[in-house]
Amino acid sequence: MPEQINKQLVDTTPIWIDSSTQLAELCARWRTQSAVALDTEFMRSRTFYPLPALVQIGDGKHCYLIDNLAIDDLGPLRELLLDTRVVKIMHSCSEDLETLDRLLGAIPEPIFDTQVAAAISGMGAGLGYAATVQQLLQIELPKSETRSDWLQRPLSESQKNYAALDVAWLPLIYGMLLKKLRELGRLDWLREDCDAIIQAARQTEVPELYYLKVKGAWRLRQKQLAVLQDLCAWREREARERDIPRNHLLKENVCLGLAQSMPKHLATLGQPGLEGKTMRKYGETLLQIIAAASERTDLPPRMPMPLNREQGEDLKLLRQKVTELAEAAGLPPEILVRKKELENLVQAEKPELEGRLLGWRRTVVGEPLLDELNRLRNA
Repeated sequence: MPEQINKQLVDTTPIWIDSSTQLAELCARWRTQSAVALDTEFMRSRTFYPLPALVQIGDGKHCYLIDNLAIDDLGPLRELLLDTRVVKIMHSCSEDLETLDRLLGAIPEPIFDTQVAAAISGMGAGLGYAATVQQLLQIELPKSETRSDWLQRPLSESQKNYAALDVAWLPLIYGMLLKKLRELGRLDWLREDCDAIIQAARQTEVPELYYLKVKGAWRLRQKQLAVLQDLCAWREREARERDIPRNHLLKENVCLGLAQSMPKHLATLGQPGLEGKTMRKYGETLLQIIAAASERTDLPPRMPMPLNREQGEDLKLLRQKVTELAEAAGLPPEILVRKKELENLVQAEKPELEGRLLGWRRTVVGEPLLDELNRLRNA
């Protein structure tokens, strides 16, 4: 069992796997285990989607580096990731799930995210892998290859060693955190949060909703919001189709500026970030989007304004309440409730719990916050 692994018995020497036969044999063996460690290396500096470069598997004894660029048949790896009898141990896994989905068309299930588990067990929120290893095992990990080119071949020995260490200690950490969560009675909390991570990874962001993320959009009138919505939706679809980063296409502040000014001619379209080659390539398209959006009748509703003074005071007091609740539960406040969730509560005319606050957080933090907010409003 992973919780019985001794760190002295873990061989951190990277084992390179670059043939379909090797991979099939190993995956068949790994599917007999209760859990395996899983990580990826990818590149994303000039693309919208991650470029998968390497998959790492740790079985508690050895560390395997799977060269997805060389292997013709990755089917056995896909089957392993989808085998619900085998827990996939990962750390801060959101980008890894996206990478694996891109590579294999599969989201691993079930997962055990050791970063989430560490937080729920009271170690702290947002701990990196190296910090978790240091805290639990007193082992210092190198940081030398964090910005490597993982698509190059051959990889350097330093890269291989770095990649192997990313999965070397996960099975041991898994066992330690699993034991701690069982003792605390919080294993179901971890499962709930990991299931939510999987569901989020399966959902494709709707292009028409991306405008809701734009900072400062609350200042816009409804017609301007319609323009911003259509500009952001176009940018999202174009970036995906061409596989380039959103900001390489059009920066967010440019979308906001165009929505504010709603220009009708090329002469008035230009602004910082929209000139030269970008203007020549997209100018007419952007004008067409702005013109069409300005004629829409299905206008999006105004976005909530920043908190007023009274709401700001309520938010401050709710944060204090969260700190008290977190201390009582031995948890980092950051994993209990997000800033946006608190803001939604204080802005709502009739506050209700939703999203994450309907799960295990309901009794720990959700209901106490509603009671506190009602007390403040009735004071």
